[in-house]
Amino acid sequence: MQPGGGQVVVTRFECGTLARLLMLLVLHHRVKRDVARLADGLIGSRVVVDWRRRVVLSISLWPDIASVYSMGSVPRHVTASRLPGRLGIRTTCGVFCFAGDWRRVMFHSPVPARSPFEPVVP
Repeated sequence: MQPGGGQVVVTRFECGTLARLLMLLVLHHRVKRDVARLADGLIGSRVVVDWRRRVVLSISLWPDIASVYSMGSVPRHVTASRLPGRLGIRTTCGVFCFAGDWRRVMFHSPVPARSPFEPVVP
């Protein structure tokens, strides 16, 4: 594992009801703007909604582990992180770090490990 090669953070919100899912999406939209503005290093983020199961996945990309910690300096994110539990929304979150070039990981090819978060060097 190469933590300096990038991080992917995936947070799962199991909302249970449509009303809670919609509240979470509104809250997430507000938080996302502040994180993009105030956190250091956010590359991008997306939300995936499974309407049938009432589940939201929040996926964000970060250049390194230090940048993930910068979310702690976003006041709205800190406050919002306490709300899902109070609303009855179950959550889990995982941080995934760069494991190497896909050819090396999948086929044990001797290619150098280059993070896709860095420019491709010819």
